[in-house]
Amino acid sequence: MCALVCCCLFSSLRAQETISEAQAKFFEAKIRPVLVERCYSCHSEDAKEIHGGLLLDTRAGMRRGGDSGPAVVPGNLAGSLLITAIRYGDDDFAMPPDVAGGKLAASVIQDFETWVKTGAADPRDGKARVVAKYDTAKARAWWAFQPIRRESAPKPRDRAWATAEIDRFIEAVWQEKGLTAVDDAEPLALLRRLRFDLTGLPPSSEEAAAFIAEWNKSASRQTLLESTVDRLLRSPQFGERWGRHWLDVARYAESSGKDVNVVFPHAWRYRDYVIDALNDDKPFDDFIREQMAGDLLPARSDKDRAENLIATGFLAVGTKSLNETNPKQFAVDLADEQIDAVTQSFLGLTVACARCHDHRFDPVSQRDYTALAGIFLSTDTRFGTAGGVQGRNQSTLVELPAKAKLATVAKAMPQRDLQQKTARLESLQQQQRNALAQRANGRSATDGMSNFDVVRIITQATQLESELSVVNEDGSPKPLAMAAVDRPVEAPVQRGRRGPRGQGRRPANEFETILNSPFFARGNIDNEGDRVPRGVPTLLAVGNVPSTREIVNEPQPGTSGRRELAEAIVSRDNPLAARVIVNRVWHWLLGRGLVESVDNFGTTGSEPSHPELLDYLADRFQRDDWSLKKLIRSIVLSRTYRLSSQFAEGRFAIDPDNACCWRHSPRRLEAEEIGDAILFAAGELNLRPPAGSLVGRAGDGPIGGDRMMALKDEQIANAQHKYRSIYLPIARNVQPVLLATFDLPDASAPDGHRETTNVPSQSLFLLNSDFTATHSRTLAELLLKQYPGAGAMARFEDRLQLAYARVLIREPGAVDRAAAKTLMARHQNDPVTGWTSLVRALFASAQFRLLE
Repeated sequence: MCALVCCCLFSSLRAQETISEAQAKFFEAKIRPVLVERCYSCHSEDAKEIHGGLLLDTRAGMRRGGDSGPAVVPGNLAGSLLITAIRYGDDDFAMPPDVAGGKLAASVIQDFETWVKTGAADPRDGKARVVAKYDTAKARAWWAFQPIRRESAPKPRDRAWATAEIDRFIEAVWQEKGLTAVDDAEPLALLRRLRFDLTGLPPSSEEAAAFIAEWNKSASRQTLLESTVDRLLRSPQFGERWGRHWLDVARYAESSGKDVNVVFPHAWRYRDYVIDALNDDKPFDDFIREQMAGDLLPARSDKDRAENLIATGFLAVGTKSLNETNPKQFAVDLADEQIDAVTQSFLGLTVACARCHDHRFDPVSQRDYTALAGIFLSTDTRFGTAGGVQGRNQSTLVELPAKAKLATVAKAMPQRDLQQKTARLESLQQQQRNALAQRANGRSATDGMSNFDVVRIITQATQLESELSVVNEDGSPKPLAMAAVDRPVEAPVQRGRRGPRGQGRRPANEFETILNSPFFARGNIDNEGDRVPRGVPTLLAVGNVPSTREIVNEPQPGTSGRRELAEAIVSRDNPLAARVIVNRVWHWLLGRGLVESVDNFGTTGSEPSHPELLDYLADRFQRDDWSLKKLIRSIVLSRTYRLSSQFAEGRFAIDPDNACCWRHSPRRLEAEEIGDAILFAAGELNLRPPAGSLVGRAGDGPIGGDRMMALKDEQIANAQHKYRSIYLPIARNVQPVLLATFDLPDASAPDGHRETTNVPSQSLFLLNSDFTATHSRTLAELLLKQYPGAGAMARFEDRLQLAYARVLIREPGAVDRAAAKTLMARHQNDPVTGWTSLVRALFASAQFRLLE
């Protein structure tokens, strides 16, 4: 019976398989294109002859398999014949065959292995969608590519309900669906919502009491709300909350990830730039321009020049395969990562899917992709590390203007260390030159050194060169930043810190100057075709405006074209940029975007639930000088935002996903909000921003490596401080436990919609972690200090009131009091332990971690 139930349950789950947006992205970007290009000719319903009875163009066909068994068994590499075949581990199953291009690249095989190990998520249902011919006209008809319309708000059905034009759009859809609004939120719930949404912090008990008092006596509650919202928008904490939203989209992290996880010690400057820009309400079109092409923009002062350079860190903070042995492949992969980041972040399009073939679903051809690739291949990305083994793919940084007087966090290098490292570097370089010269003369043995010794010398020399490059001649740290700048028109002579690298110079890739990218057949760098003029494809630049030209906005001679691309993105002719950011803001405030697929506005994404409202907000956003604060203000002051989160069965039956906004969707606090709220309640949160970051102070090197290690995994995983959580170290592959437990994105790609899980490890963290225990005790001691008395029950009511006010922003009820009295009775002689237990229980409660 047990086995039968398990089988039925498994079958049910298989039938109802759901996958996350991140899993769908991975499949569409990494798996489906390879299947289409290399497998479908023999293993799809459209194949002239289906080989081995195996169909790979549907999920069901792939898992059922062919004559030899299942091609894919989710989570089981050994049982998946597809993996055996592409590894060439069995001569009978070596696929694809030579006539179909031969064995797949190692990185592609790794992608398939990752896909299977993580559950083989596959969004295909039924027959696979294979586009036999690229149909631009059909794809161009998609709603997202149409011009933004200037919409007028519908006439209200209930004039007493709507307080803003936004409400009239929402109410019009209710009328169509047969819906009505729930009640408004209670004032304390509304204040807590506003506080977390706008600053990421809860209100203090004093602030809550003052708000309620004013609410109860105020003749105009709308005026009170407006003054509260304006105060929160002016708060420095606004930029820290909304900066974290953007850092998710910008795939911000302080290490390279991938094969060798090397830190980015200067990434924190970009983080601080984002926070400052949002606090200053920098027009969002300028925000885009600076991140795309700040180095190419005019600057009024050294400070502005430094800020513009730091902004381009957006292009530099992505993942890097630093151990890639082919410099040309590294350059092409880096450009691909930047194309993906730019187009998903600003346009909501998966343009990188067109790297190997015309996009299967969106109006982006491979030539369009190649035109963009030329822009980024003409860009020198300064991410600043000593690189991988033998200094592979090392990078410098950009030195910021000294007159900008920017802070540095790196330690000064004492003169003695400076001299020793300089001498050691010169010695290693000489050994390197001798070894390479002897090897060039045909000698395999080089002064008694093995090949490993030569590699070690090169790696150590590169590391020392990197360490010396970040300090001045007197050992003081230079003001440096990750950034992107244009490549030169002519190839430079590669030099080290103290002159040319001579015989140790590594083979250069051909992308050292500004140039147009070759067209790579099937994305293979060995299959070069004609060069495609770099520029902005018309389909991305001007929305639905027809053009006979393939590329517009050609760059000025001698420039990469990033500035022209930025201008095309923010152009009024491009309907995507404004729609995408407006939709992101709606999602961050209401819990669901007007377009649910916030990172995908292409034809495989969602259609808007309120298309007229989306265009109304996008048009107004542009006319308001792209002001995020004005946009946010208009949304949070609407009646729609003020609705309660109460459940209503009849309305739920009509709209179970709450796409029509008939109530406010409750959400779990994000990781940073949980950590900050615990510190805030305990009275330990330091609101003064720290200088730099743990990673910035550690200096260059890999995470967790045995030699030349910058940081250990444990240092990042166990990192704690009393500043806002946005200032915790954010590395790839390892994260602070608090952030990892509560679903911090992995920063491998733009992510505007965090996954929200509810798993036992989260409750265990809130109940048992050192972090929660320490700050629960701190708050308990504060309660006892403020209301002194012998025993746990002394001043019981006062202590309980304060505990609930600081943690849950409410008064305790009768049930709360009864439970607390029972607990304190057990700890009468140990009040610290008793009240610590109570506070920890409040932190672990659903009311604490949920925002209603």
